[in-house]
Amino acid sequence: MVCDIASVCDLVRAGDTVLAAAPAAADVVWAAAAPAPPTGIAADAAALGDWLAVPSVVVLWLAVLLRAPSAVRQPQQRGLLLAVATAAAAMTLNLPDLLAYAAKFPDWTHAVGLTRNLTGVLSAGAVLYFVATTTTRGRGLQVASSVMTVAWLGTLVALDLLAPPHSVHAMPPGGSPLPSLAYWLTLMSAHLAANTACVYVCWRYGRRAVSPGLSAGLRLFGLGTALAGVFWFCYLLKAVFGVTAQMPYMALLMNTHGLLRAAAILVPTLYTARRTVGDVRTAWLLWPLWRELVDAVPHVALHKPRATRLVELLWPPMTRRLLVYRRVIETRDAILVLGEYVAPGVPELARAYVALADPGAYPQPEAGELACVITEAARAKAAGMEPRPGTFTAASIGGLGTGRESAPGGRDLDAEKRFLIEVAAAHAAPVTRSFDPQASRK
Repeated sequence: MVCDIASVCDLVRAGDTVLAAAPAAADVVWAAAAPAPPTGIAADAAALGDWLAVPSVVVLWLAVLLRAPSAVRQPQQRGLLLAVATAAAAMTLNLPDLLAYAAKFPDWTHAVGLTRNLTGVLSAGAVLYFVATTTTRGRGLQVASSVMTVAWLGTLVALDLLAPPHSVHAMPPGGSPLPSLAYWLTLMSAHLAANTACVYVCWRYGRRAVSPGLSAGLRLFGLGTALAGVFWFCYLLKAVFGVTAQMPYMALLMNTHGLLRAAAILVPTLYTARRTVGDVRTAWLLWPLWRELVDAVPHVALHKPRATRLVELLWPPMTRRLLVYRRVIETRDAILVLGEYVAPGVPELARAYVALADPGAYPQPEAGELACVITEAARAKAAGMEPRPGTFTAASIGGLGTGRESAPGGRDLDAEKRFLIEVAAAHAAPVTRSFDPQASRK
């Protein structure tokens, strides 16, 4: 919200309290008329809100910059990113230092105030566009949201031009709003309409979302938008009924709203980062087993192994997501190929060997059994043993010939990754290298 910065400065010099709020939409600076500053909880809320002004703007811009590349590629995200970007711009234009600098130039004060309010309405329009793209009502609602935004912007400009001469846009503690009450009611109606629709959509679709990330993002964005809606409703109470008790809390409402919206659009980035860390960990832990198996069965590898696993992770031959998938598939394929070199009785001897080993050596016995079997199979292949197709099939990877029809650790890829990581750890253990079926038979 935007107010006359000169009036604000006069009030400060006079000892009155100035409460600055930085809304995501129109940006109004409130100068309270109370002769004494707020006390107790109200004072703490006002101080915290003022302190959050810069952090909320910085976090918003960082979120916009981080999400901009993906929003360019995905049209359904553009409205959401535009809403947050315009909110960040409006809040930036309402920072105290910028307002103080603009106050030195009377012409700038009017330009900054009008630009801030227009940017706020553009933010409201972007929120409506986001709502239109989220619902199933098609292009008609998108066109309607664009037409409404243009109408709001045109009305604000017209009301500003038709108003008596003024240098600021403000709702002073006494007197009429500047440039007019109609101007501020138009501004508030834009935000209240957009925020109400957005909260409804975010709540409805956030409950239905299958993806936890999408659900969390919608709920955070809806909560932030709800705070913005409360903010504008409180200003409506001030404009129409003169209620001012809520004013010390306004800055806290709007700056918290900014943080929540930033968090909402960063949720996909956080999920992507977590997935990337998991992929890197999986590729790192699987690499020694995969490399040894690929050396034994080279034709299962899509790409030639790099010199080290660090080089592989820093300069992967494909995306890391696909790299992990390929490593799992290639490891499994190599195990199946080596299964043709498993001599009769070796799986049973491996099971007995693992059962007699130190309990701490094999946290997951099946992984230890499989590690022993493939270690012996690789030795047999290297020694020139003739393959025996069907000796060790896919159905026996998890159960080692017990008849279980399960993949390692289960049927899904994540369970298979976890199981193969256990196999890789068991394969690297010295006790596995000591497995000798010939000695066990004696």
